[in-house]
Amino acid sequence: MSLSDHAPTPGFASLPAARSAAGGTALAQAIAAYRATTSGPHWHSDWAWNNYEPLTLHLAKSFGHHRLLELGGGRDPGFLESGNAAGLSVIVNDIDPEELAHLPAGTPSAQFDLIGDLSGRADLHEAFDLAVSRMVFEHLPDVPAAWRNVHRILKPGGIGMAFFPTLYAWPFVVNKLLPDDVARRIVETLYPNRRSDGGDPVFPAHYNHCVGSEKAIRRFMDPIGFREVQVLPFWGHHYLRRVPGLYQAEAALNRAFAALDVRLFTTYALVIVQK
Repeated sequence: MSLSDHAPTPGFASLPAARSAAGGTALAQAIAAYRATTSGPHWHSDWAWNNYEPLTLHLAKSFGHHRLLELGGGRDPGFLESGNAAGLSVIVNDIDPEELAHLPAGTPSAQFDLIGDLSGRADLHEAFDLAVSRMVFEHLPDVPAAWRNVHRILKPGGIGMAFFPTLYAWPFVVNKLLPDDVARRIVETLYPNRRSDGGDPVFPAHYNHCVGSEKAIRRFMDPIGFREVQVLPFWGHHYLRRVPGLYQAEAALNRAFAALDVRLFTTYALVIVQK
């Protein structure tokens, strides 16, 4: 999983709120309605980190959805408290039974490989109203297969969401180029909680189809058959916050990328689909 620091980024507050989700569909309207209740800048990655969970709960309420599957939630799911408090039935997925073993006793779970063959899993077919993930899809070597399975497990009208880091933001380009073992040791040194015995262990990252370009994402998403695909791009991060001058310069550059909608250099993206 990736880390993000939510401290404010200098030089960003003056930029007008980012573009709303495209289209006049019910999903686009629900996303836009939620964004209108929040402070900006809506294009900055901080907004995505701070609002991913409340946006999910807003969409669940807007469409009357109740059964939420957290994909790749493992030992550290995000919706057990908030989802249950909102009246949702929360189920946690992971490929690894040892990760699921860390969950509080009695937590409903569903062990399966998100990119595996689910044709024999009748129990998963159209079983969920929502299938959501945060910092998971960058670890999958076959993202189109994952979205095909999301389509399989969602009920008609169900919503899928994936929030992930994107290429070609330089921190993730570096992470992709480094050998997995080297990248893991660096992260574990900088962030002790990311060690294997901590609460947020490091997993290899592939960044397969992890981009902010709506055109590139639709190229493999449209054939899957979702009725709607929304791609929300975000820019900016805090990896250089301890480097004065360079931090401010990069903040200004990301501000320009956002203003010009340069999808090649997004930092994160949130993909929201409806079956």
